[in-house]
Amino acid sequence: MDAKVVIEPADGRDDGARRREQRGWYWYDWANSVFQTSVLTVFLGPYLTEVAEAAADVDGYVYPLGIPVRDGSYFAYVISASVLLSVLVMPVVGAIADRTGRKKPLLAVCAYTGAAATTAMFFLDGDRYLLGGLLLILANVAYAASVVVYHAYLPQIARPEERDAVSSRGWAFGYGAGSLVLVANLALFLGHESFGIDQGTAVRICLASAGLWWAVFTLVPLRRLRDRPGEVSGGRLSIGGGFRQLGHTLRELRSYPLTLMFLLAYLLYNDGVQTVITQASVFGSKELGMEQETLIGAILLVQVLAIFGALGLGRLAERYGAKRTILGSLVAWTGTVAAGYFLPAGEPLWFFALAGAIGMVLGGTQALSRSLFAQLIPRGKEAEYFSLYEVSDRGTSWLGPLVFGLTYQLTGSYRDAIISLVVFFVLGFLLLLRVPVRRAAAAVGNTAPGRI
Repeated sequence: MDAKVVIEPADGRDDGARRREQRGWYWYDWANSVFQTSVLTVFLGPYLTEVAEAAADVDGYVYPLGIPVRDGSYFAYVISASVLLSVLVMPVVGAIADRTGRKKPLLAVCAYTGAAATTAMFFLDGDRYLLGGLLLILANVAYAASVVVYHAYLPQIARPEERDAVSSRGWAFGYGAGSLVLVANLALFLGHESFGIDQGTAVRICLASAGLWWAVFTLVPLRRLRDRPGEVSGGRLSIGGGFRQLGHTLRELRSYPLTLMFLLAYLLYNDGVQTVITQASVFGSKELGMEQETLIGAILLVQVLAIFGALGLGRLAERYGAKRTILGSLVAWTGTVAAGYFLPAGEPLWFFALAGAIGMVLGGTQALSRSLFAQLIPRGKEAEYFSLYEVSDRGTSWLGPLVFGLTYQLTGSYRDAIISLVVFFVLGFLLLLRVPVRRAAAAVGNTAPGRI
């Protein structure tokens, strides 16, 4: 018998079928990314705040469930509530997906729930702040749950040596869609008068279009992806069963301390990434005096360059391995944030340079973290472990903003606040450096690729 080592496909399927499934998988990034970009990042926050202001009393309060809330704080509180609820929902969805093996129906339910809620934002006008809050919670929780199921397909449709490239292409697809739709939305928003509509109607069309985009392009992965048998034969779609399986997964995770160490490293550096993204516009407007048009242009630049960054870092991972490439990206993040401290005020060119640097490392850091984690989880438990991966993202997303806010409160300087985020990248780098990823993959029963 030939001594040559034969590497089997991810699930034993031929190359053509596997690649067809991968191509379908990319399209869910294309479908859902517009929700993050156009809805959460750009349009919904200011608009929902205006709706809350229209409903507020003379003292500037609204009263959801009888609780007095400042109109300017309403959007932030609703986001927090949706994140808290998604932290509870994601692990249960992940456990059900692995227990039954029926990932595709779960993906469909979550995606179309989120898309329907986003499309219904067209009716968010006047003083309907309660409707806006309900739709935002529903859409954001559904989005989070769908992403857990989506991530869980990666180790099933890609061989170990393919996962960095496949994950990177998925992120690039997502940033491509986000850029394309955001350009169209901004054209409508900025030129609403020429279309014969008011600004509020333009925003509602932008919000609804994101939901329709999400719904239409989700059809592609639903046609291409396929279900695999669940870990438990005859498993049923049971919430109680999902909680029981989640408890088992949490107990099992203690047996894989290296996987847990990676999750802690990801928790730290990803919180730094997310805080830079969310606070960069505040830093740009308040500290550097950037106009709204400059901030919007910078967001677009980040989206476009993140496409090339994701693909570029994916290529580097093929040569140097995902861990080394992520470590290199964290050095770049540290340098970028440190450079932000020295940016001169009133100089848009330097702010665009900072945005460009963020874009080049943003997509790659996220894509390679996903593919590296896929190597460190036991077979048949993909959705459950990716739910914990997402929880480590969303469940701690308050840490970075808290450090940013406390630093500003103590110093009164947004420059000091932005430089304080360096600690997340440094600690994440040091912790990831200590993770022997090849040994971690072997500990969960996986064969690592040649470069990891």
